[in-house]
Amino acid sequence: MSQVIIHTNELGGVSVTIPTGELPIEEVQAKDTPEGSIIVNDSDLPTDNDFFNAWRLVDGVVSVDLAAAKEITKARLRTEREPLLTAQDVLFQRALESGADTTAIVAEKQRLRDITGLADATTTLEELKALGAN
Repeated sequence: MSQVIIHTNELGGVSVTIPTGELPIEEVQAKDTPEGSIIVNDSDLPTDNDFFNAWRLVDGVVSVDLAAAKEITKARLRTEREPLLTAQDVLFQRALESGADTTAIVAEKQRLRDITGLADATTTLEELKALGAN
């Protein structure tokens, strides 16, 4: 079991300092981290780094802020859906040019636009990770 130094950073997230072992961890803490940092076992940190930017340090415990994790998921979904929407735009234009039915294309574009709203209804990190634009 290794120990690390953690503290709340200027963005409200958690910064983790992993000592190299050349100096005692207390010296690294005093030298390289801000006042208020604490030493914890790395096994006490969340094991899933998908939501690292949603980690929050409260009363000496690091946990994942679900609201922040939802925002991270929405940003991921927006990135995933961008090329899919572009592809649907091409299909839509081709359908218009040929006079084909656009109903399915319009429905798929709406599904892609609405995908970020699904994150709001989730209650667990596992549900957030399961969401995808594909």
